[in-house]
Amino acid sequence: MSYPHPHQQRIPVSEPNVRKSHKPILLRPRRTNPIIWCGAFLCIIFSIILIVTGIAILIIFLAVKPKHPLFDATAVSLNSIYLDSPEYFNGDFTFLANFSNPNRKIDIRFEYLDIELYFHDRLLATRSLKPFTQRKGEARLEAIHMISSEVYLPLNLSTELRNQVQTNRVQYNIRGTFRVRASLGLTHFSYWLHGRCLLEMTGPPTGVLIARSCRTKR
Repeated sequence: MSYPHPHQQRIPVSEPNVRKSHKPILLRPRRTNPIIWCGAFLCIIFSIILIVTGIAILIIFLAVKPKHPLFDATAVSLNSIYLDSPEYFNGDFTFLANFSNPNRKIDIRFEYLDIELYFHDRLLATRSLKPFTQRKGEARLEAIHMISSEVYLPLNLSTELRNQVQTNRVQYNIRGTFRVRASLGLTHFSYWLHGRCLLEMTGPPTGVLIARSCRTKR
């Protein structure tokens, strides 16, 4: 009988690796919910409508070349200016506003109208007007009465106003802010419009218009 040599190393025997095979599990594809299809279809239709509408408005704009309405002050009446104390203003002022639609194919509707009266940059009075519609080429006159009561004026402005009354040359500023809707057939678009008028008048109580400078811009 032979015995292993004491210095002889034993070689470990490794066990064969056992691999487990996993078969992939195939899932059935889920059907898309019909509501999702309907939503996607509606989004596509809505996008097409927006694109077509935008192109139509652009074509109409280039073909018709719409003009914005005009704002002007044709007559004024400076009834009173009274400084209750050195810095508190009271006044009565009326002017005739002229709104005109220069377009021959487009109707205009003033949806929002706000008129402000200023002496330099100091607000004296404000007035809102009711909405109205103007047909093609139509003009509209509106008498606007503005009353100021106990309006604070800095000392330098109250002093200047007194000097203007004494020299019989009073200057007021009118600022108008309007929301306008233009319509041509079934097509319409809205935008903001700003009117500015610098008025020079004789002194109260019978102040009348001497000169004016008006402009209207978007």
